[in-house]
Amino acid sequence: MFLMQEKPVIVEAPSTRLLVLDVDGTVTNSRHEVTTATCEAVARIRAAGIRVVLATGRRYRDTLPVAARLGISGPVITASGALVKRTSDHVTLTRAEFEPGVLAGVVATIVAAGHEPVLYSDSFDEGFDFHCRSLNVSATPGRDASSEPAPSVSGLAEYLDRNRELARVVPDLHTSVPPGVFAGFAMGQHRAMLDLEQSLHDRFPGQLSLHTIRSPRYLHWMCEIAPVGVTKWTGIMALAKEWGIRAAEIVAVGDDVNDLPMIRGAGIGIAMGNAQPAVLAAADRVVAREDADGIVEVADLLVGSR
Repeated sequence: MFLMQEKPVIVEAPSTRLLVLDVDGTVTNSRHEVTTATCEAVARIRAAGIRVVLATGRRYRDTLPVAARLGISGPVITASGALVKRTSDHVTLTRAEFEPGVLAGVVATIVAAGHEPVLYSDSFDEGFDFHCRSLNVSATPGRDASSEPAPSVSGLAEYLDRNRELARVVPDLHTSVPPGVFAGFAMGQHRAMLDLEQSLHDRFPGQLSLHTIRSPRYLHWMCEIAPVGVTKWTGIMALAKEWGIRAAEIVAVGDDVNDLPMIRGAGIGIAMGNAQPAVLAAADRVVAREDADGIVEVADLLVGSR
């Protein structure tokens, strides 16, 4: 059942030309699965002539299995808008760039605060996705002992262990930043990541796009870092301009704070029932939770029973 209204409003297909879907917590459920019901809902939307694009904080390589499961073969927006690639041939369509000198300062700030930087690069064809200083991270970075108990393993240690074959280790990363980096993150406990976000905001005013979100698949929180102005919405609008689609003809669905720009910018912004409070407040519609196949309700909203 849709919230914020008595009955679902059916939007005729010609009014909506592009549907943009977040991945974690939106297309995937709490077990990180894309259900059959969700696949069928997306297929129904596409059959009505509406383009469907994924916009996610995930790395490009990590987005491909979800796109394949949904039958989406066009562009995908990854790293919260910092990298847009075409799945059919892995060609890069847009890639964000930091202003000269900014990234080196960002990395130095992260390290000085006691955290480890992870930097994304557009290196899919080379067989790796990110740079880090080491794969052996055992301590919990930035732990605030007053607020949360220490876990047996940090979220970053788990991330690096699970993705070690996709890492390029650069021990002097803090003094020699590789070329081609378009985004990155640090990971730690919530208060520590909020403090890092504020520190980066204060040191590089007007030069960074920052947000702190709970990692959907790993312990702890991520302070995600990209060049100023980069959001999922900027990636969406780059594609929409190419396709001749207006913002009013776009529907965007998400659940976390990195979805806010597209929720607010789209003609219709839809929040999943499991969304963060700020997303729920910004959305035009709220559908069922990720574990209750909320995307089926999105299909009902857009194309009804056709």
